[in-house]
Amino acid sequence: MDVILLERIEKLGQMGDVVTVKPGFARNYLLPLKKAVTATAENKEHFEGQRTQLETQNLELKTEAEKVGKKLDGAKVIMVRQAGEAGQLYGSVSARDISTGVTEAGFSVGRGQIKLDNPIKAVGVHSVQVALHPEVSVEVIVNVARSEEEAKIQDRTGQAIVSGDEEAHTVEELVEELDADESNMPDEDEADNQAKAQADADTESEAAEASDEEAEASSEEAEEQVEEKE
Repeated sequence: MDVILLERIEKLGQMGDVVTVKPGFARNYLLPLKKAVTATAENKEHFEGQRTQLETQNLELKTEAEKVGKKLDGAKVIMVRQAGEAGQLYGSVSARDISTGVTEAGFSVGRGQIKLDNPIKAVGVHSVQVALHPEVSVEVIVNVARSEEEAKIQDRTGQAIVSGDEEAHTVEELVEELDADESNMPDEDEADNQAKAQADADTESEAAEASDEEAEASSEEAEEQVEEKE
C-alpha cells in the first residue's frame, strides 16, 4: 500500500515521501495517527498545495521540541518497585509508567513518545529514549529500586543493588560509606594546592639534581687541572 508521509518516520522516510507499507501498518498506525495519507492523485495534489505550510509547522514544532529537549535530556526518574533478592521485579516498569514519571517531573510526554522495546523487569539504572518530535529524541535515566534509599545508592554508583550487596551491607551502611567517601575527597582548591605543591617539589628536586651535577663536573675539572700541572 502506498502512502504519503506527513512527517519523518524513522527507517521509513521523510515528510512528503511516497512509500510502500503493509496495509495493516498503514490502517492501524500511520493513517489513524495522521502520520500519512493514502497516495491517491487527489491527496498528492493536496499535499503539494500544502507542502510549504506543513514544512513551516514542522519546523516550528521541531524548534519547540529542541528547547524542551535541552531541559529534559539527562533527567532522572525514580521508580520504586518490589523486587526479589536477585533484583528481578515483581512486575515491570512500562512505557506508561515512565511517561507518568516524566510528566510528574514537569515534562508532558505521552506513552507513545517513550521508546521502550520491552518493559523493564529488573532494578538498576536504565537509559530510555524519549521522542519529543520525529527529528528530536533525548535520553532520560530511569532509576528502578526497592526504595528511595536504594535509588540514591544506585544513582551514585551506577550499579543495581542485588542480594550480594545486601548481604555485605545494609542500605544505611552503604549510604554512610558513600557520604564518607565524598567527604574525604579533596575539593577543587585543595586538589589544585596539592598539585602545585607536588610540582614545586618536583622542581626543587630537579634543581638539586642539576646542582649536584654541576658540582661533580666542577670537581672533575679541578682534578684534571691538577693532573695537568703535575
